[in-house]
Amino acid sequence: MHQSTFIDMLAARHEVPLGAMRALAVLFVTALTAAAAQISIPLPFTAVPFTFQPMVVLLGGLALGAKLGMASQAAYLLAGIAGLPVFAASATLPPGALRLLGPTGGYLMAYPFAALLVGYLAERGFDRRYLTSVVAMLAGLVVIYACGAVWLSLSLGAAGALAAGVYPFIAADVMKVLAAAGVLPGLWTLLGRASR
Repeated sequence: MHQSTFIDMLAARHEVPLGAMRALAVLFVTALTAAAAQISIPLPFTAVPFTFQPMVVLLGGLALGAKLGMASQAAYLLAGIAGLPVFAASATLPPGALRLLGPTGGYLMAYPFAALLVGYLAERGFDRRYLTSVVAMLAGLVVIYACGAVWLSLSLGAAGALAAGVYPFIAADVMKVLAAAGVLPGLWTLLGRASR
């Protein structure tokens, strides 16, 4: 059953025009994704850097819902393709549109689809409780890993792609999901208290 997203409920509670709230929220998540890309830690054994982008993508999907979550990440990719400095700074990865053809292209191209899936689950109430938020975010993370690994496997083979693009990141990403999954349920609780 479809439920209101957090952004839609926030607009209703504060009597902000829904269209304006949605547009601002999409732009905010797009900008947050770009900001998270700037916190990039290159690793010596792989061309894939460690960033906080996946968490922003997943939280954005939870807060915005399917269509808007996907739109925020599509806007992020379009900004990068246009040459804006929104991708992770790198001395080795190509800039602009060429980044999508580089080793991290699969992960980047997965962002709209991961946000879509997480947003779809949020619209069915997965963002209201901690455990279901964990499930939704892990589902989105699987999409990012799968697309990234498939893309990497074209040049590294399946085993090489897993070794360079999945295994080194799993523990840290699961920890980030476990920490971040409480954000939306917490915001829903605060919104409920504020309306009493």
